Amino acid sequence: MICLNLNRERTGPLTVLCVGAHSDDIEIGCGGTILRLAGEYPGAVFHWVVFSASGVREAEAKRAAGLFVASDRLRGPLLKSFRDGFMPFEGCEVKQVFEGLKTVAPDLIFTHNRKDSHQDHRLIAELTWNTFRDHLILEYEVPKYDGDMGRPSVFVPLDSEVVEKKIQYLLNSFQSQHAKRWFEQSTFRALMRLRGMECNSSSTYAEAFYCRKLLL
Repeated sequence: MICLNLNRERTGPLTVLCVGAHSDDIEIGCGGTILRLAGEYPGAVFHWVVFSASGVREAEAKRAAGLFVASDRLRGPLLKSFRDGFMPFEGCEVKQVFEGLKTVAPDLIFTHNRKDSHQDHRLIAELTWNTFRDHLILEYEVPKYDGDMGRPSVFVPLDSEVVEKKIQYLLNSFQSQHAKRWFEQSTFRALMRLRGMECNSSSTYAEAFYCRKLLL
């Protein structure tokens, strides 16, 4: 495989935009990669945006963002309260939030996969691409009952320590989700193990992403 990195001539720190429809999506989809980037790029800044986080889910989102990214490097989190499952019907208001993100100028963006079975996830993916047309965008995956796992093309190997941190942060932050049968460490570990196998990760673990455009 050809290994790419994000080192380049820059006038400021690495800027990462993390976008999620719901309060645990970012952490599930790319939490390990965020932890790795935070470790390898000491000056990196992470902008954190969640579109559906209200009540107890708002508190959980704030806690999780603070665990995955140190407070001095975290911008936000920007938390909105759009109704879960109804975002396509509130598209105008959701689009307005994206318009406000144009000032971020990120080097790297994490968002949902455009082929995700959840309607909120698909909308967020499309609006990410509508808003940021000349950026490196990696679409993460979120396991679910629908069974929409695909064949990602970009892999980020994760060492065992990062894997354990991601899982513990997820379980500790999102107590309201523990009743869901799939929200457990075996699910998260199994997906990272599968993606680690596919990219021949030396640790056996990885996260995977879909990339529509990559400029070499």
